[in-house]
Amino acid sequence: MSPKRKAWKQVRIPKSFQAPPIHARRIKALKIPAGSKFSDLVGVYADSGSFQAGRIATACRIYETMLKEKATIGLTLAGAMTPTGMGGLISQMIEKGGIDWIIATGANVFHDLAYALELPMYQGHFRVDDCALNKKNIDRIYDIFLAEEVNIRSDVWLLEVLKDLAGKKMSTAEFHYALGKALLEDGVKPENSMVATAAKYDVPIYTSSPGDSEIGMNLALVRIKGFEFDLDPIQDVVETSAIVNGAQKNGVVIVGGGSPKNFYLQTQPMLRIQCGIDVSGHDYDIQITIDSPHWGGLSGATPEEAISWGKIKPERLASSVVVYSDTTIAVPIIFGYALEKGKFSGHKRLMKKLPALVSKLKKETKISEIMPKL
Repeated sequence: MSPKRKAWKQVRIPKSFQAPPIHARRIKALKIPAGSKFSDLVGVYADSGSFQAGRIATACRIYETMLKEKATIGLTLAGAMTPTGMGGLISQMIEKGGIDWIIATGANVFHDLAYALELPMYQGHFRVDDCALNKKNIDRIYDIFLAEEVNIRSDVWLLEVLKDLAGKKMSTAEFHYALGKALLEDGVKPENSMVATAAKYDVPIYTSSPGDSEIGMNLALVRIKGFEFDLDPIQDVVETSAIVNGAQKNGVVIVGGGSPKNFYLQTQPMLRIQCGIDVSGHDYDIQITIDSPHWGGLSGATPEEAISWGKIKPERLASSVVVYSDTTIAVPIIFGYALEKGKFSGHKRLMKKLPALVSKLKKETKISEIMPKL
């Protein structure tokens, strides 16, 4: 552990924020045990081919094909995923080389820190008196309980890292890379953290809404206190477009939808319209959502709709699927199948390649004829 960053362990939590002991089962980081036979279950789903069983089977086969064809695989993450322990599964996929870059909400990044720092979250219940929880300083995420003390300790650790970054301006990927490197030093169980594992294997993590989380609140605090540190979300647009532009084939696993989903899919129109580069859409698209398209929610937008925007290649529609399912059910099956059957070809280490990819994008950008001269 860095000698400079230890206050998060030693911090004295005021009684007004301390929660009484939670007598509930602690949530563990999810991991697929070695030797698990997900292919048998997926084979049963494929034999049916109906409803969401058939769609999950299709998603598994698409993932297998992405790995076989060495596609650059992105993951987008919305909703409360890391509090469920899903960061452990993502870490496994990163370690094997099955996820090359990530776009997540800031909340998913923040709650992932707790798993590396070994700060507990507990199985709770959705039928509960929230006023009573508030008095006991326990926060609820549907049926997950976490004490305010957990958030505060994560805040203190984060602020210690931010002090080391004073005076810098960086993309969110660079910022999360710095957090991951610090977690590898300070974490009790960094292997349970997608942020730490991503830093270990040079996997960029972007946040399309960096102010919309507890991380953003701490960034605001250091600015209020006079620390010069700035995130550059527009550089994120440049870098994500550069990653897609530099790949031979692009595929994505969209968990939940929301802003991270659009931030990934918009890279194709960005390249085609703004940059004047001849592209026709992404090659593979796996979406896992509980939303329906006719309500107008972003997470419900289908691959067919994405084709109209030039985000998905029309000829690759057979390589796209929407799984209408609870993500905590579908994701472990799809990842488990990939870990069992996938042909992994190593780590792309895109974080190290970003300068070259951005340089390539700058050279190839012609500015579309429909755009004004700049």
